[in-house]
Amino acid sequence: MDITTLKAVIADLRQIILPSRFEKAQQPEPGIIQIALRNLKGLIWLEISWQAEAPRLVQISPPSRIGCESTLAQQIQHGLSQMALVQIRQNGFDRVVEFDLAKRPGGPIHRVLVVEIMGKHSNLLLLDNQKKIITLGRQVRSHQSRVRPLGTGDTYILPPVLQGIAPSSKEPFQRWKERLSLVPVSLKKALQESYQGISPSLALQLASDETDSAERLLKLPVLKLSDNQWLHLYQRWSHWLLQLENESLYLYFNGATPFRLWSSERNESIPSDKISLTLGEYYRKTLNSKKLNQLIKEQQQRLIKLQKLEEQNLHKQESLLTETSNQKTLQNKADQLLCMRSLNSDLINEAQKLYNKAKKLRRSLPALNERISYHKQRLQNMQESSVFLDDILTSQWEKDTEKIERLIELRQELDEYQASSSIHNQNRSHAFKQKKQLPNPLSLKSPNGLEIQIGRNHRQNEWISLNKSRSGDIWFHVQECPGSHVVLKASNGIAEEADLQMAADLAAFFSRAKGNQRVPVIRVSTDHLQRIPGAKPGTVRHRLSKVCWGEPFRGMQLIKA
Repeated sequence: MDITTLKAVIADLRQIILPSRFEKAQQPEPGIIQIALRNLKGLIWLEISWQAEAPRLVQISPPSRIGCESTLAQQIQHGLSQMALVQIRQNGFDRVVEFDLAKRPGGPIHRVLVVEIMGKHSNLLLLDNQKKIITLGRQVRSHQSRVRPLGTGDTYILPPVLQGIAPSSKEPFQRWKERLSLVPVSLKKALQESYQGISPSLALQLASDETDSAERLLKLPVLKLSDNQWLHLYQRWSHWLLQLENESLYLYFNGATPFRLWSSERNESIPSDKISLTLGEYYRKTLNSKKLNQLIKEQQQRLIKLQKLEEQNLHKQESLLTETSNQKTLQNKADQLLCMRSLNSDLINEAQKLYNKAKKLRRSLPALNERISYHKQRLQNMQESSVFLDDILTSQWEKDTEKIERLIELRQELDEYQASSSIHNQNRSHAFKQKKQLPNPLSLKSPNGLEIQIGRNHRQNEWISLNKSRSGDIWFHVQECPGSHVVLKASNGIAEEADLQMAADLAAFFSRAKGNQRVPVIRVSTDHLQRIPGAKPGTVRHRLSKVCWGEPFRGMQLIKA
């Protein structure tokens, strides 16, 4: 968020939230504070972030109620309670915004909320009327900055003065060109070192409306620019400054950068005047998309690593099992030694060692079979996790926020898998019952109005199949293939053929066999499901089942509808 964007957002917010009353503060995640202000038209939410990845000050749609109990949110809530926002200040090209709050409009300033949008040095500070820091988002210790340490109780000091001079529309072309040509560096470096407020994005916008052309021009040394290139650049420079000084800024989603706040053409249409809210939606969508891709990559790598480890463990146990087949050979060899005519103590000792080794191999057989079964079960669970991950990747009907929530749940399950390295692990179903947040499986309505629940991870599978199922409910799962559990809530009504077929189609679609035309699906009453003791959540066995057929394509059409 550069100075042009910040000035546009401030100009927009002045029209929306001045004056307004502070209502609420919450911190949904580290480095982000959401503040609610009430004016005559209703409640308006601001999001302030000092995260190095994307520091910002934007308006957002009403968010979920998350983070009200954080220490920073409670300190801001207490410090700004019953206060009115009366003024928003920002000077020159400094990316520091000050929100002045008083007990009533027209009264003396009692609190100042300072937002510093300065890349990795961004911060949020709450000051009293003596400029003392009450609380802040990120403390700066003396060993981190000798020039400007920041801590609770310190007197607030403004950031150091920016390098370069402030751009001005009154500067003539020749003086402007001479200033940029003073040092033989690239055009991009000359712009950023000579003038304040020139971000990399703004430099691209000033150079051209096309990304490739803008990058080529910025890489050129200033001494190699032609007269036409200088004139073209100065025209765009003047046009940007004129709109900046007049605060005639609007949001455009075209040009050399993803968005810009000034028009490079005088006849360009204005798409929207809700700059702060539209930018808030843009930032949230972009950051969610980036976070989603990062989470997907992390989970894919973890699944591959865990699966490889389990395969190695399984191979090791199977190799040990193969060795147990030698126990009869060892025993026969020992028998032959004891049957020799010239028997001595050495032969007896050797035979005894062979007997002990054969006995040890026989005793290890049940334990090895148990370990092999355990590792196979874990591999099956990881294959199901892989299906859940693929489902997130391919689903076009879910929002990024919903996908992120599911990925976080999947990450928690993988954390538990890594933690439970012993075959005699604790009962996970007990830990599941202790969780405060209930699972939220996908729920649809059948043709006759019955609820169909679909588990999208192991815990949701366990929840719908065992914890919340009632007598009469019907359970569906693809035969001998990883996939989701599907439960038709037939306990609430009579399930007809159309209802059963819809549940079977959905079970086929939410499985690894979704690429097939027809898939065999197991159908069984939930009364005949049983949890496997000691196994992971969602692992069940069944009896008295029937096999029906599901078509994944029909399941996909149902989801799209």
